[in-house]
Formats: sequence, C-alpha cells, structure tokens
Amino acid sequence: MAKTGNIKISSEHMMPIIKKWLYSDKDIFLREIVANASDAITKLQKLIDVGEAKAGDEPFKITVTADEKAGTLTVEDNGIGMSEEEVERYITQIAFSGAADFLEKYEKAGGDGIIGHFGLGFYSAYMVSDNIEIFTKSYSGAPAVHWESDGESQYTIEECGKETRGTRIVMHLAEEEKEFLKEFELRTLLRKYCSFMPYEIYLNPKGKDDKPVNTVDPLYLKQPKDCTDEEYKTFYRETFSDFNDPLFWIHLNMDYPFRLKGILYFPKVKKQVELERGQVKLYCNRVFIADNIKEVIPEFLMLLNGVIDCPDIPLNVSRSFLQNDKQVQKIAGHITKKVADKLEELYKNDREKYENSWNDLSTFVKFGCIKDDKFYEKVKDIVIFRDLDGKYRPIESFYGAEISEEDAKEGKEPAPVYYVSDENKQAQYIKMFKEAGLNAAVCDGYIDPHFISYLEYKNPKRVRFFRIDAEIDGALKEAPCENGGEIEKIFEKALEGKKVKVRAEKLKSGAVPAVVNVGEFMRRMSEMNSFYRMAGEEAEEITLIVNVSSPCVEALVSAGEEERDLIAKQIYFLALLSYRQLKPEEIGEFSAAQADIMQKYLEKR
Repeated sequence: MAKTGNIKISSEHMMPIIKKWLYSDKDIFLREIVANASDAITKLQKLIDVGEAKAGDEPFKITVTADEKAGTLTVEDNGIGMSEEEVERYITQIAFSGAADFLEKYEKAGGDGIIGHFGLGFYSAYMVSDNIEIFTKSYSGAPAVHWESDGESQYTIEECGKETRGTRIVMHLAEEEKEFLKEFELRTLLRKYCSFMPYEIYLNPKGKDDKPVNTVDPLYLKQPKDCTDEEYKTFYRETFSDFNDPLFWIHLNMDYPFRLKGILYFPKVKKQVELERGQVKLYCNRVFIADNIKEVIPEFLMLLNGVIDCPDIPLNVSRSFLQNDKQVQKIAGHITKKVADKLEELYKNDREKYENSWNDLSTFVKFGCIKDDKFYEKVKDIVIFRDLDGKYRPIESFYGAEISEEDAKEGKEPAPVYYVSDENKQAQYIKMFKEAGLNAAVCDGYIDPHFISYLEYKNPKRVRFFRIDAEIDGALKEAPCENGGEIEKIFEKALEGKKVKVRAEKLKSGAVPAVVNVGEFMRRMSEMNSFYRMAGEEAEEITLIVNVSSPCVEALVSAGEEERDLIAKQIYFLALLSYRQLKPEEIGEFSAAQADIMQKYLEKR
C-alpha cells in the first residue's frame, strides 16, 4: 500500500532554493545524476571485493535515454540499489549523504572511488524537471521501491515490480527545458562532465554495436612509465581538439600529502601578438568540475592545456566552486613547482630542445614570472634571450656588476643592458653595435616590455634596460666632435617647427648619416599608452643624432643654403624611416623633397 510523507528539510523554503539556485548552471544536473549512478556501482563493487555481495553476469554500465514524445530523460545504473529504508534516508532527508555514510563504514577496507560528497546532488534535477520518479531495487533482495515527487516537499513511496538490481531515475522535464532531450545536447554534456567516469556510459542505446560516450581508463590515471609519447599526443588531440602536437608535457602523479593526478601540456603558440588562454580541466574523482579554476590552477598556468584530477579538493555543496583553504593553496603550489622542475630538467638535460622551444615557451615563462614571485625564483636562472649573434644566453649573462647601496642612494644606476625590440627597424643600430664589438639582447616578444620592467624591479642595483636606439653608447663615438655646433644649426634651421632635438656626434662608422634616439622613459610611456589604447598626443621626444663622420653630412657645410635644407630634411626622414613608419603628412613632405633633389641633380648634369 502506498504511503505519503513530507520531505524532511530544515526550512519550508529550501525546496524552491534548491530548484532554482543550488547550481550556477542548469546543465550540471546531468553530471550529478550520472555521478550518483557511478557511485552506486562503485559501492556494489566494493561490497563484492569484501565478500558482502556477489557479482552478476552483466557488466557494470550506466544508460542515459531520452524520450522526446514522453518528455522524459532517464538515467539507469545496475549498481547497489536502495531499499525503502535507504530511499527514505538518502533521498527524503535532504543533505544527508549516502556516500559519506558508506565511506565511513568501509574506510578500513578502502573506500576510494566514491564520487559523491553531498546528498543534494539528486535534487539538482528539479532545476529542469516538473516531476521525478525513482525505481530502485537493492542488491540485498529487499522489495523494489518506487518513489515520486514533484519537488514541492511532498513525495509518494511504494513497492514496485522492478526485477533487476540498480536504480532508474526518470525525470519529467519542464516544457522550457526540452532541449535537454536532444541527443546532440546530451552527448555534448556527457562528454563535458563525464568523459572519464569509471563505468561505461551509453546514450540512447540501440544494440550490441553501441559505443560508450566516455573513456573508462584515461591516460592521466596511468603510471608515467606505462605511457608512450604517441599515447600522450593522442590524448592531447582528443581532449583539446588541437591537431598540433604539444611541445612537451608534465605527468602529475602523487598520493601524499594529497592525491593528485593529471597531465599538463605545453602547446605551440598560435599567435605571438596575444596571450592565448589555454584550457586546464579540473576533475574531482573523474567528475568534471570546471575549466581554469584560479584557486587550484595559478593564472599563468592557464596558458597551458591540461587535465587535473584531485579527489582531495574541498568542494562546496554544488561542486561548482572551491573553498579557499590551505589544502587548495598547497595543491596550487605543488603544480607550480612541478612545472618549474620540468622546465629546469629540460634546460639542463636537453638544452637544444629547450632553446628550439623557447619561442613558444617564453611568453608563458615570462608571464609566470610577472604573476608569481615564487615561480620567478625557481626559473630565473633558465630565462634566456637571444643575442645579436643569434645565440641564446641566460638573461643574467647580459647584466653588469651590482652597484653598491651607497651608489644607489646617490642616484647612480647600474651599467645599461641594451636590447633590440625589432631587428628590422633597428638594423642600423645593430650594425653599429656589432662594428663596435657591443652586444644586446633581442626582446621582441609581445610581453617583453612588461617583462624587462619586472626584471628592473626585481634587480634594481644590477640592471637597467635601454633599447638600442635610446642613446648612443660611448663605445660608438669618436672623440672629439669638430664643427658640431655648425652642423646642428644647419639641421635646426631645416627642421624648424618639428618636434625634434638635434645633436651632432662623431661616430666611429661613417656609413649612417643620422639616427633617431628616443629617451627610454618617454618611449616606454608611449608604448604603454599604445598598449592600453590611451588617447592623446605622442609622448616621444625625438633626438636626431647627426653623424659628423658621414661624408654626406661633411659635404653639407660647403653646400648652398637651399641644398642644405633639402639634404638635411632627407637625412632626417631617412633616419625617421629607420625608426618608425612615416605619418601621411610626413610622406608627402618626404616625397616632395625627394623630387626636388632629383630635379636639381638632373639640372646640374
């Protein structure tokens, strides 16, 4: 005979809250119901292992069936099942966890593998259902039970004719939630949330040729020594839909002081001009929790792709967010350490591969240093830059001697570290530097302007960066500079009205008539404005360094006044072209002057 009762809750207002606000995303209900089914099978397997139950002939599995005509979604397992007493205890007493009870009882026998932590997971189905039925039969042989409720605090429970062991959940979906009956939608959600659950999951099974939607033996759960390179690459392609092979990977596998398994992949950089966000999938006992949870995965590691499974993650009631506790911080710290250890291992044991991969790795490593001081301390000795000869060197090899505390207080700065941000645009300077026996670091990455500022902050008494065109180094000059004042006046007159300072220097090489210098501080301010797309006039203060050693410049002194102006302007524009693109009005002026020079040359012939 059927009987009725009230679902036992601490407040009469709890059911509406559960139905509408328990989870951040409605689709999570499918994860919770399937995870409960997986728990039911795991419990039975544990009882079989300890001799308290007998195994049947049918393999363990979970089936998900959608009936669009009836408007129902059914999830069925052949696990432990429930008696009427257990249904009353674990279903009607909201927030009492059957998983916790089972784990406590079988702790000594080893209760690993139980997914569920909370009794509220079942009720997530009411976010999409008007009514839910449970048909369940316990392994113990107790009579089968039918439970039904519309989620309004009342339920009905009675015996039923279910003959096979296990539980069948029938969800009568609300009219506005019928998209969850579409096979494509269900397959997408099952692959998202249940890809690595330990029992085969079948969607709308039709016969013996059915294939499960999940992988019951994921690579990350294996021992690293049992995995081949090809298996790592295949897992990467299938999990992240990236058909480019990863650079390399880190297989995480530990049991103490917390359980943590997973694989982190270093992908090839697709675009140098932006920091591409990767996808680190977080699992708890094979159940997908979320992508890129910053409490467990430090922000800079989110540039990687990977799978992390940590059963010891302290989850709240919906499994959707992490509680920020010391255990979580330890897990995050361990993951960061393992990444740094892998990079150091590659640097020491396979330097060629490390250098060949640096173009893809550098953005991630530099971003990690900026975001995490501890990571910087671990990898600072293996941060490399290419020099003007094309050789990779540790960044510290470019540094000079550290200045004293007294010198620092007096405002003195360490020896400059010159760098190149664009080898094509700064080719003139590179040529002069090489001829003078000087070297510089090539810092042409998207993140490099921020990274060199960070290095200056971390090493204020050891390093100060100057772009190769920020100032003329003393080693490039030939002293003294004769008739410099006269030449400066020629250029100042020709360039009157332009925002440019003129300085004459006698350089060792006469090949270049003039170069443009921009103060390092003002140039960085201009770059910052450009990076953040801030409006306003150019912040750059240009200095034109006129090379007195150049035969072209020497000839200006004896030239006529009109010719001086034309040639001085052309020298200025040529120097400007080596520094940046000309503006529309500058192009017009440059072209007109060029035409005048050609005309005068032809007239003299």
